[in-house]
Amino acid sequence: MNQIAKHFHDIYFGGNWTSVHIRETLSDISLEEACFKHGSLNSILALSFHISYYTAAVLEVLKGNDLNARDADSYKHPEIKTESDWKAFQEKMFADARQFVHYLENLPSDRFDATFVDPKYGTYFRNIHGLIEHAHYHLGQITLIKKLYRNGNPS
Repeated sequence: MNQIAKHFHDIYFGGNWTSVHIRETLSDISLEEACFKHGSLNSILALSFHISYYTAAVLEVLKGNDLNARDADSYKHPEIKTESDWKAFQEKMFADARQFVHYLENLPSDRFDATFVDPKYGTYFRNIHGLIEHAHYHLGQITLIKKLYRNGNPS
C-alpha cells in the first residue's frame, strides 16, 4: 500500500501515529450521543457527515467523475431517526473510505503532482493530504464532544 493510501486508511481504521481512528471512536456512540449538541459545537453526527461528505466527493473525482461538492452542503446530513439508521450511515462512510483507499492504491504516482480538477484547488496530493488533516481535526472534535457528553456535561 503506498504511504498516502495507508495514511488515509489509518485515520479511518486504525494504525495511525495518534492511535485514534474514526471507526473505533464512533463504534460505541449511540444515536442520542451522535445528535447531542453542546452549545454552539456541531454534533458528532454533523461532524461525521462533514468528514464523509468530502471523502465521497473526492472519491468521485478519483473514479473519473466531476467534483460535485459545495461547502454549504457539507453539514447537511440526512435525518437519522434510529440506531440502525446511525449504523447504516457509518457503514456507508466506511465503505466509501475503503473504496477511497482502493483508488488511492491504484492512482498513478505522477497524478499526485497533477492539478486536481481546477488550478484553484492545487494538486491531487494537496487535496488528498488535506482530507487526512481534515479528518484528524474533526476526529479531535468528535472525541472531545464524546467526552463532554459522557462526563455529565450535556448542556
